[in-house]
Amino acid sequence: MYNTAKKQLWFGELRTSKGNTIVVHDNQLPDAATGRIYLYNTDRDTIVEYVEDIVKVNLYDLDEAGVKAAEAKFGAAWKEARAQFMAKHQTRVELNNVKEAAPVRKAKPEVEPEVESESMGADFDDDWADDFDD
Repeated sequence: MYNTAKKQLWFGELRTSKGNTIVVHDNQLPDAATGRIYLYNTDRDTIVEYVEDIVKVNLYDLDEAGVKAAEAKFGAAWKEARAQFMAKHQTRVELNNVKEAAPVRKAKPEVEPEVESESMGADFDDDWADDFDD
C-alpha cells in the first residue's frame, strides 16, 4: 500500500476504472493544498494534484522488479517534468514570500495659503472706514 514515509521517491501504480498507470511521488516537491497530493502521472507525462483521500486507496506498491522497470522507462521523463514543475512553483513560492508592505507614498507638498499684503488690507480698511464716517 502507498507509504512514502520511508522513501523520498516512491514509484507505484494508480488503479482506476479507466485503467492502471504508473505514478511517482516525491517528498521533495512543494506541499500541495491541504488534503491534496502531487503525483507524477506517467500516462499524462505531468505532475498532477490529486485529492489524497480519493487517490490514496487506489495506490499500490510495485514489486522490486516493477520499480526498476518504472525507473528505467520513466526516469528521464520524470526528471524533466519535475524540473518544469519546480521552476514553475519556485516562482509561486518567491511571490508568496513577498512582504505585504505597500510602497511608501510621497507626501503631497503643502500649499501655502495666500496672505494679503499689508498695503491691500490698509487700503481696504481705509475705504471701509470712509463709508461709515458719514
